[in-house]
Amino acid sequence: MELRDRINQALKQAMRDKATARLATLRLISAAIKDQEIAGRGVDGAPCVGDPEIMAILAKMTKQRNESARAYEEGGRLDLAERERSEIEVIEEFLPRQLDDDEVAAAIDKAIGDVGATSIRDMGKIMAKLKERHAGQMDFGTVGPRVKDRLAS
Repeated sequence: MELRDRINQALKQAMRDKATARLATLRLISAAIKDQEIAGRGVDGAPCVGDPEIMAILAKMTKQRNESARAYEEGGRLDLAERERSEIEVIEEFLPRQLDDDEVAAAIDKAIGDVGATSIRDMGKIMAKLKERHAGQMDFGTVGPRVKDRLAS
């Protein structure tokens, strides 16, 4: 089942269950996907948002909510931070399982070997290979410095 269909099914189920918080988050996801579709609509008007683009949207939404939750916690607004974290849980239901540190390290090593990287100049190729293979499974903001450290050693 496509990711878009899974989201729509979850949205309908949340309506039936009258789960208002979950429903609100699912509507935000659906709206973000529709915005992306509208922005990228081609000449023929066909939708051009597939599973990889939806995963990127969901990853971006998760990152935004993590940053907001941190800011709310620093500001002493634990109730708002908790709401952000509950939205993250709903969003992450549709993302693939996140890789742990050992799996990330193994993926970095494999990408370096596949690309044949020898210096920091090859970092772009490595990051492209990782994004191709592990989209939505790792935080590329934290992976970048790890790749750089690995190439420097």
